Amino acid sequence: MRNRIMLSLASLLCISSLAYGCTEPNEPHVEPTPETPAAGRFEVFQMPTPTEGDIPYRIPALAATQDGTLVAVSDYRHSGTDIGVTNYGRIDLHYRLSYDNGNTWTEVMPLIEGKGAEATDFMSVGYGDPCIVADRESDRVLMMSCAGNVSFQNGTRQNHQCIARFYSEDGGKTWGAPEDIAESIYSQFDASKYGPVRSMFVASGRIMQSRTTKIGSYYRLYCAVLIRDRSAKHMNYVLYSDNFGESWSVLGNIDTPGVYNTADEPKVEEMPDGRILLSSRYNNGRYYNMFTFSDVASGTGSWDEAIFSGAENNGVEAKENSTNGEVMVVPVTRIEDNKPMHLLLQSLPLGPDRKNVGIYYKELESQDDYVSTYELAADWDGVKQVTTLNSAYSTMIWQRDNRLGFLYEEETYGKSNFAYGGYTIVYECFDIESLTEGKYSYRK
Repeated sequence: MRNRIMLSLASLLCISSLAYGCTEPNEPHVEPTPETPAAGRFEVFQMPTPTEGDIPYRIPALAATQDGTLVAVSDYRHSGTDIGVTNYGRIDLHYRLSYDNGNTWTEVMPLIEGKGAEATDFMSVGYGDPCIVADRESDRVLMMSCAGNVSFQNGTRQNHQCIARFYSEDGGKTWGAPEDIAESIYSQFDASKYGPVRSMFVASGRIMQSRTTKIGSYYRLYCAVLIRDRSAKHMNYVLYSDNFGESWSVLGNIDTPGVYNTADEPKVEEMPDGRILLSSRYNNGRYYNMFTFSDVASGTGSWDEAIFSGAENNGVEAKENSTNGEVMVVPVTRIEDNKPMHLLLQSLPLGPDRKNVGIYYKELESQDDYVSTYELAADWDGVKQVTTLNSAYSTMIWQRDNRLGFLYEEETYGKSNFAYGGYTIVYECFDIESLTEGKYSYRK
């Protein structure tokens, strides 16, 4: 229940955007105190014991603002399926905030409500698969999602999902109305040797903000997309933005995808040497590729070779499942010899099937450990199993209290009756020592 109405510019923005489900924020449970120890586990979006009338949650996204606020977002699927799979299928986006590193959270709030069969325009039928980033130097937060009334599989150049863009100017408390930016991205591929794009979506979870590249007022953003070309082949590209998502450009060139044919839902990260890592979902593991810049400012350069990581090369095994997870690089110190280095993290269900979500880690002692994608994909060092239950998509961010915030789907109270599943969206928090059984500590 709301405790008060905020008479502010943000509230006026909400009033002008009621058709899009924008709401005033609930008064936080506690004031921002980054020093407060984080709780071990919190069910941010709860799917109770499944019954016929329940509406399932799916697809977690998580960001940490410059003052430490956590912003968690998830699909609320009245339709029970992905965008466009059910004709006029309604999907909302819900969100919650934490001001104390995940220890307590505001009540669940609707960020945007899909209109389903009552929609008066294509985009407002439903919104799903959110991805999010909070600017490290301001209160701006960017979120993008799929939207509309056609599935990814059935999209065409003329009739495809929208790419909805949302902004918050107050650290995720209130949100403006969505804008469809799909055409500005689709049109960049019209002259590709693979032909105009049939369908595309930006992968859910975390939009990555560069630690090093700042052009103009913002550090650069990167996101990864899954594309179906004119022959229905699946490809991954990386997009980048130097104006906090106002416009996006293709990294490299339109004729050279990071992953071709074997591509699925992707994630992206920046390596310690500045190269861009693409991680793509695939059955029993992941495909990895890295982009090397010839000129950072113009986004030009070349891709390495896409290499599979799985059981056969001691990589990241997702046994008997194909599920998206998050990839991240964290600076650490190896405790046994006090040596500074980095850890590469990859989350996914360990399996068999969609269960046992965990976080793999790989030691990057030097550039020799990732001189090419071949070395990067092989010989990971360990894994932290987070849950023993059925579980699927996951994402993670680094918090202001120097811990890893982890958000994932779990069948906490039983299996959903819906075709595309339904989960409780669970938050957990880890320091590097507990994640790696005391082998490493975080290096600020």
